[in-house]
Amino acid sequence: MENRRLEPGRLVVASHNKGKLKEINQLLEPFGFEVVSAGDLDLPEPVEDGDTFEANAAIKALASAKVSGYPALADDSGFCVEALDNDPGVYSARWAGPGKDFSVAMQKVEDKLQELGAENRNAYFVAVLCVAWPDGHTQFYRGEVHGKAIWPPRGLEGFGYDPMFVPDGFEKTFGEMDQASKQRNPDGSALSHRARAFDLFKAECL
Repeated sequence: MENRRLEPGRLVVASHNKGKLKEINQLLEPFGFEVVSAGDLDLPEPVEDGDTFEANAAIKALASAKVSGYPALADDSGFCVEALDNDPGVYSARWAGPGKDFSVAMQKVEDKLQELGAENRNAYFVAVLCVAWPDGHTQFYRGEVHGKAIWPPRGLEGFGYDPMFVPDGFEKTFGEMDQASKQRNPDGSALSHRARAFDLFKAECL
């Protein structure tokens, strides 16, 4: 299926997560879209029952595009720990419980690593962006960033599992980096998983 490019105009960011919205809005800012969130439009949060990042991103993007009548961009992302068979992965948000308390989720990760006596602390973040049109057409872009799961968590920046992740080649956690430092390396190349996925999306769609 032929890839499409987005035309300037309204673009729905299919998320109710304030941290994700902030990052995605900053990435989109230079491109002149009228960006609105699913929350701004009072769109309900769909049930994310896919078993891959791609499936869940598509569920969110298609739901917003079809109801709003505008193209929609959704992100599905997660924290994957090698010693835990890449859990929590697509279930990263569920590990935070109904209150979405990621201090609880991070403690669960550490508890499981301790139970296993795991010396392997390799971990990575995945972000999959899906852009969907009201007619059901979808395109996908995947970014990953690899590093280590550390304990105790450090930093009050970012969101989710950021305070327990140190990307390869760095000493700071994502939780200790400001938004600009988290998204981009000093040479301007993408650092975060979401920025890497966005660069692929930008090259093909914008």
